[in-house]
Amino acid sequence: MMTGSEQYTRKTRRAIFLEEMEQVVPWRELCALVAPHYPKPGNGRPPVGVERMLRIYFLQQWFNLSDPAVEEALYDSGVMRQFVGIDLGCEPVPDETTVCKFRHLLEEHQLGEQILGQVNLPLQAQGVRITTGTILDATRPSCTHPLRPRTGSSSAIRRCTRRRRANNGTSG
Repeated sequence: MMTGSEQYTRKTRRAIFLEEMEQVVPWRELCALVAPHYPKPGNGRPPVGVERMLRIYFLQQWFNLSDPAVEEALYDSGVMRQFVGIDLGCEPVPDETTVCKFRHLLEEHQLGEQILGQVNLPLQAQGVRITTGTILDATRPSCTHPLRPRTGSSSAIRRCTRRRRANNGTSG
């Protein structure tokens, strides 16, 4: 995002990549896939929207971000917030626990493979090939973006953890 004092700016590779993914990822179909398993409003605080959580999940995969790191990246990066649809003037970023619970929901219902399958088709039509660990753009051989699927491999599943701070030899 540009403030009034910024005279020089250009689109970053991250911004260009996210614009491309905005166009090719079938968001409506992915939301329909996850929605039957997603919590409904009722007791407690209302759940964050399915599409917003999917977008955060994809940011984690594409940029290899842990739950705490994606929360921090969203506060830090206007481009990422724009992709997810968060306006800090109106709402906070979903916290790392919310992100963790969503990721666990996808794992519990084995939706990761289905999501990857639905995303592969439009990406392949755009000349992008997804392999384990990387997205390769066939039209630009030097362009790679990390994609690390977390489902299906116990060694790849990240755990929900709170950040620990040293405080006189204790953690908290």
